[in-house]
Amino acid sequence: MGEKKGFFKRLFDGLAKTRNNIAAGIDAVFSGFSKIDDDFYDEIEEILVMGDLGVKATEAVIWNLKDRVKNQHIKDPAQCKEILINSIREQMEVGETAYRFEKECSVVLIIGVNGVGKTTTVGKLAGKLKDQGKKVVIAAADTFRAAAGDQLAEWANRAGVEMIGGQEGADPASVVYDAVAAAKARNADVLLCDTAGRLHNKKNLMEELKKINRILEREYAQAYRETLVVLDATTGQNALNQAKQFSEVTEITGIVLTKMDGTAKGGIAVAIQSELMIPVKYIGVGETIDDLQKFDPDQFVNALFDKRDEADKEDDL
Repeated sequence: MGEKKGFFKRLFDGLAKTRNNIAAGIDAVFSGFSKIDDDFYDEIEEILVMGDLGVKATEAVIWNLKDRVKNQHIKDPAQCKEILINSIREQMEVGETAYRFEKECSVVLIIGVNGVGKTTTVGKLAGKLKDQGKKVVIAAADTFRAAAGDQLAEWANRAGVEMIGGQEGADPASVVYDAVAAAKARNADVLLCDTAGRLHNKKNLMEELKKINRILEREYAQAYRETLVVLDATTGQNALNQAKQFSEVTEITGIVLTKMDGTAKGGIAVAIQSELMIPVKYIGVGETIDDLQKFDPDQFVNALFDKRDEADKEDDL
């Protein structure tokens, strides 16, 4: 319970700027309007869009709000707040099978542009899985960035897991090939592959991922496949655009949102899920291994709208 509570506190603190951006504005609307009219809805819509929730998620939330106000014959704006919060929460449901890769032999490909915290995410995930008693092998297939291999080796050491590859300039597909052989030989539960993410050269990236996918299909057909894109929350709409571009290149099964602490653009978590129909599966609020956690919509919304009492209730259960 301590880890979860500690993470909620960090998430709560980390979302302070986003909270000021969204929740404070919404509170002002609820206290500033005495009746529910078009202006009231327009104000809320503007705050949500400006808070990086994205047009699609905002439209869905407003439509939902209008529908429930009408059906429940609500007249007082103050009564809309819980409905609004619940609508935002509903946009972010992750689904029961989101972490299937933890339960069977699997390969997790991790992609993302340089600088978003991708290699660190691979390291943290390796540590988390190892703590769950899983046998993990890391493939250092981001051979494009000079320091990626060294950085990953440090994480692998810390987590006590085996790493394959890490030589700058090596062929990423051959690293994955060797890592698959190692994973099979060691009877590994999870093979984590750190791959390069060069969006400015999409054609090369596409070819590289196709090659890796062909090797995995041929050499490791029995393994369940997961592809996570790591995005930096501080870049807001740019993160959403990156996710779109990656989804054109390969099939993505989940998002890891890093650097949620200290950004005013935390609403992007809602936008990504709504626009792309790809769930945010992990969320990062800092440097340590405990700062990367599975995404929990209830926790996120409670932190965003300062509902600490509810989070405490959750912790007490």
